[in-house]
Amino acid sequence: MRKKAVIFGDSYSTFKGFVPEGYSVYYSEIPRPETDVTKLSETWWHQVASAMDLDVVLNDSWSGATIGYTSYNGVDCSQTSSFICRLRRLIDQGYFEGQAVDTVFIFGGTNDSWSDAPLGCLTEGIDEQALYSVLPAIGYFLTLLRETLPQAMIYCIINDELKPEIADTMKAVCLQHGIIAVTLEGIDKRCGHPTVKGMKAIADTVLQTMK
Repeated sequence: MRKKAVIFGDSYSTFKGFVPEGYSVYYSEIPRPETDVTKLSETWWHQVASAMDLDVVLNDSWSGATIGYTSYNGVDCSQTSSFICRLRRLIDQGYFEGQAVDTVFIFGGTNDSWSDAPLGCLTEGIDEQALYSVLPAIGYFLTLLRETLPQAMIYCIINDELKPEIADTMKAVCLQHGIIAVTLEGIDKRCGHPTVKGMKAIADTVLQTMK
């Protein structure tokens, strides 16, 4: 039986027609100067799913999304695009009760880094206000995901060129909760986004870790 996979991501994991309706998308079949990725088969996640015979039952990726509640220019995304909001929505809908999800890929933190959202501190007893800061939000999201799917293999892909505090926090929380950190290095990008070459490098790194 094919394993079922879910992706929580940002623009790096989007492709038009393969994310929920209403989500912002970066990659599509329409050529654009910002990227040379125009085929679903070129995305990192499709390459991984094909190689590992995974059934991607949900690609919950939203272009420009932050893990925490603070988006670009201080915009509040606590009820829209944040990773936390999207995970909570699925939990409230009972999604994971009806899906035997075996594998989860998380690929976020890039917009939290780019947007200059407040970092905050990773502490115990996080409240809602703390989730407007990046580090508490990362801790909360990964903890909630592990609590929701205690038996799943969870892979957290950590982009290169993140603020050190963000990358280090991801690694620390992953270690704490038995989540596998996949650290990227030297990914080829255009306008900050993976090219075809970069997508393959991401896929190869994830596959090396999985195998």
